[in-house]
Amino acid sequence: MNANFCDFSNRHCRPCEGGLPAIPADRAQNMLVSVPGWQLIDNRLCKTFKFANHFETMAFVNAVAWVSHSENHHPEVTFGYADCTIRYWTHAIDGLTENDFICAAKLERMLDL
Repeated sequence: MNANFCDFSNRHCRPCEGGLPAIPADRAQNMLVSVPGWQLIDNRLCKTFKFANHFETMAFVNAVAWVSHSENHHPEVTFGYADCTIRYWTHAIDGLTENDFICAAKLERMLDL
């Protein structure tokens, strides 16, 4: 297993009210191995998911809402007929924290079910 791999999907988000440093860009880049298919774009953790139809897209959007509510960490979500783009970052510090990787990993794990 890759030394940089961490199974974030088994962890839970910690409250962030600001004052914490954001994950440095080089470390965030190394952490991407834990969330295959995700990218760092404009200091955001992003991925576009493709689906067969609108019903599947909406089911995924609702599942994202459930994860967000459960972890109290909320992404930017945009969607169309058969696609959904998720962008995570920690608003309180306007940067990335482990919470962003935890939620991204939970979405990946949910899709594996």
